[in-house]
Amino acid sequence: MEINTALETDEQLSAEQVVNYLLDNPDFFAQHPNLVEKIAIPHIQKGSVSLVELQSEQLRKKVRSLNHKLSQLITIAKKNEEIYRIYADLNIRILKCTSMDDLTFVLEEVIQENLQLASVSLMPFKGAHALPEIQRRLFIEKRFKRDKHFFGRLSDHERKLLFADQDANSVALLLLGDQGELGILAIGSKDPSHFNPDMDTLLISQLQQFLSILLPKILSY
Repeated sequence: MEINTALETDEQLSAEQVVNYLLDNPDFFAQHPNLVEKIAIPHIQKGSVSLVELQSEQLRKKVRSLNHKLSQLITIAKKNEEIYRIYADLNIRILKCTSMDDLTFVLEEVIQENLQLASVSLMPFKGAHALPEIQRRLFIEKRFKRDKHFFGRLSDHERKLLFADQDANSVALLLLGDQGELGILAIGSKDPSHFNPDMDTLLISQLQQFLSILLPKILSY
């Protein structure tokens, strides 16, 4: 249907008909370029603008939005690369430790200073600083029913048991050993939402594996 014919036969051509026609004929303005500059569109700041000006402005907004999203993705990628490198260095340093004191120092230095998390505590199930048997069973039954890790919040009693007076508003708990027989690594954040059940576990699971390799040597299992 020609648009001129429609105008001749229906003086009350509806906006919906015009919209449908333009959608069915996307090359209409390419075939009638003289109309483009004549069409005035209301604009909040500028009063009225041509169709070309409006399209140009919309395109600029899309470009700015895409540039902003690209910048965000680049920032996230750089941050993720930095975190990956920190964990990779930590895993290598862990394997070089020869005592619990060495291991504790490395964990605190990297996790608190480099990763800027609030607290870290390594609670072995054997040795002078072992977690009491009853507490060990309670943690395993409550926090490690399905997995060898837990992300979220603890009760006040649990938090004080693992972290004493350190900040730990959200935590990552890692059960160490093939059968969970070696101990618990507890990492705390001031941010209540930092550690959550939906977070990625790749890097922290690798840390879990490296500690599970080292601890039997240090604790003489």
